[in-house]
Amino acid sequence: MFLKVQLAWNVIIAAENLKPGSLMLQRAILIRLLSDFSAKKATKDLGYFLAVTTLDKIGEGKVRQHTGDVLFPVVFSAVTFKMFKGEVLEGTVHKVLKHGVFMRIGPIENAYLSSSKMPGYEYVLGENPYFMNQKMPKIAKDVKVRVVVIGTKWMEAEREFQALVGLEGDYLGPISPSDM
Repeated sequence: MFLKVQLAWNVIIAAENLKPGSLMLQRAILIRLLSDFSAKKATKDLGYFLAVTTLDKIGEGKVRQHTGDVLFPVVFSAVTFKMFKGEVLEGTVHKVLKHGVFMRIGPIENAYLSSSKMPGYEYVLGENPYFMNQKMPKIAKDVKVRVVVIGTKWMEAEREFQALVGLEGDYLGPISPSDM
């Protein structure tokens, strides 16, 4: 789900980039904010950071004693993406294994669809393995699949989420045919 959030962060600008009252200072603050925003990647509470939409306020700068850099408090709006249990999403299969498939769903690189959560599908071994069902198109690499989120896990060290998804529900399964 996409979320619109308002955040308050501190932005540090090097002393050599300071020219009071100039547009260059606002530009330097914005560039540093965007750089910090992209480096942060995600948080457990807000999900993945996708875009800064507006820079709402730049507070008064405070000089840091030892470095001479200036810390500016800023308030901005942003769009984030976070999965929730029970949410129906679409993803693309990027790896097929005997026990299930890994999918990309938005910024989430490793959503796992277990073979036990694919009712009626059987694994077919070969050069390009896939899962076959008599009533539905096969699930193979590069196939788009509509799934329901069963659970998510925040991985602090990698600053990313992992997800377990399934096909148990109405209108779930492959939505684009495979070329295989």
